[in-house]
Amino acid sequence: MIIAMAADHGGYELKNAIRDHLTAKGYQVADLGTNSGESVDYPEYGYACGKAVADGRAALGIVCCGSGIGISMAANKVPGVRCALVNSLELAKLAKQHNNANMLAFGGRFTAPEDAIAMVDAWLEEEWLGTTQERHARRVAQLNELGK
Repeated sequence: MIIAMAADHGGYELKNAIRDHLTAKGYQVADLGTNSGESVDYPEYGYACGKAVADGRAALGIVCCGSGIGISMAANKVPGVRCALVNSLELAKLAKQHNNANMLAFGGRFTAPEDAIAMVDAWLEEEWLGTTQERHARRVAQLNELGK
């Protein structure tokens, strides 16, 4: 499974910590940048990661900026992306269980690397409940139709 990742300067260090963890666990990671702490614009990176997921170049995506807000908004501009900004284990699990989130977003200035790694692991291990609970499948189908 390929997981695409991208960040701006505010999420650069967190992206690298998550990337290194995923690589050590055997995941293939497509790192879409940024590749330094130099100031860059988050929309470019969030959108690029979203496109990689929507186009099928990656199964899932993870994006990071200073707060996680802007880069998640950029990713969610791509049709087919369901990017959830999370800050707890419970939200990471619910993002997969209820919303079948295919991307996660984190705030590099608000999330410790060890917390983000635990949330990523929880998200990856969870199952989407839409396969057994119709209401979740119906709602995700509605999300996928928005903006078309």
